[in-house]
Amino acid sequence: MANRRKFLQQLTATAGAFSAGSLFNKLYAKDFESAARQVEGFSAQQLAGDEDYWTVIQQAYTVNPNIINLNNGGVSPSPRVVQEAVERYNKLSNEGPSYFMWRILDQGREPLRNKLAELAGCDPEEIAINRNATEALNTIIYGLNLKPGDEVIGTKQDYPNMMNAWKQRGMRDGIVYNQLSFDFPIENDETIVTAYEKAITPKTKIIHVTHIINWVGQIMPVKKIAQMAHAHGIEVICDSAHAFGLLDFKIPDLECDYFGTSLHKFLSAPIGSGMLWIKKDKIEKIWPLLCNDKPHSTDIRKFETLGTRSFPIEQGIGEALNFHNAIGAKRKEERIRYLKNYWAERVKDVPGVKLHTSLKAEHSCAICGVSINNMEAADLDAELFNKYKIHVVPIKYENINCVRVTPHVYTTLQDLDTMVKAITTIAAEKNK
Repeated sequence: MANRRKFLQQLTATAGAFSAGSLFNKLYAKDFESAARQVEGFSAQQLAGDEDYWTVIQQAYTVNPNIINLNNGGVSPSPRVVQEAVERYNKLSNEGPSYFMWRILDQGREPLRNKLAELAGCDPEEIAINRNATEALNTIIYGLNLKPGDEVIGTKQDYPNMMNAWKQRGMRDGIVYNQLSFDFPIENDETIVTAYEKAITPKTKIIHVTHIINWVGQIMPVKKIAQMAHAHGIEVICDSAHAFGLLDFKIPDLECDYFGTSLHKFLSAPIGSGMLWIKKDKIEKIWPLLCNDKPHSTDIRKFETLGTRSFPIEQGIGEALNFHNAIGAKRKEERIRYLKNYWAERVKDVPGVKLHTSLKAEHSCAICGVSINNMEAADLDAELFNKYKIHVVPIKYENINCVRVTPHVYTTLQDLDTMVKAITTIAAEKNK
């Protein structure tokens, strides 16, 4: 009886993130519902500055109080409920890996696919679950049937792994990779769209666009670029690593053909989780990055033949979706934009300080680049951490020399006040 009881408890533990017994429902649902009732009728923008409401959200994270983490653009911490879900599924897996992983947890992928598709606003049969944006986008880049001389347009401000993937296809297959270069911030969409259009030749087959430029947070006009590209018979790949789970949008609204993202950034899913989207009528022609017995299948699952994977991480995504949905996509976007503007507005006119990001809502959200005259980015990064325990990331690349600052929903105004004080003090010292 004791063994039977334990077995039933284990099966209950696998009921999944989308059941009544989910960890989120047990730990946070009541608190979130209570907080939401208090602000009923508030618009997302009105709620963005309501500290009482966001305190409830902040308490769900376990971030280290000894540092101020403002590098959420690299990877975001997961809230406690996601961490506990991963630990729970990991312990269960190790009680009998081949049984609990393949026969129990593996059954949770289809409900997860459906929930991701619901957030993405697309058909579940267009969603593949993988490990990060690099894997998703490399699947597309190496899966496309391109021939020598075919041209691809990207930019020098795209993510390095994507640039290197295209360069490698050039070396291996003779693809011509043309890169634009932009001086951000740019507050005119047509300037960006026109630059891509002018680069088109009769041999152009693909435009690769980054939804949010990871270096400085510029939001690119993906839909306008896609519409222009399609008018020329060109397909569009969207790298949305920093936008999914941050901006309130649906993938089909972008009108791109291919899309990849990481879920461990603003969705706060377990570290090492990602998602691939391919427009349904294009799945058949894309070769899987990893082998599949039916590489020309129309089944999106051909891109999930990873072999043994981390089922605990995969299933932990479900609790991250619960957490995200309980806040609301638009509320989350407006709060994080509010936090970015909170510190950036206070330093933008400080002598010696330069922002590398627009503060207009349509052109930026979470990420903002900042630099100080007479100071290298690496030196500013070091001083922020050594004197103020503020963790950011220095960027010296192409035409960019700044530190990238990225708050998240758990970031407090007190932390951002420290950031403002630090930037103001350092600027005064360096520009006497």
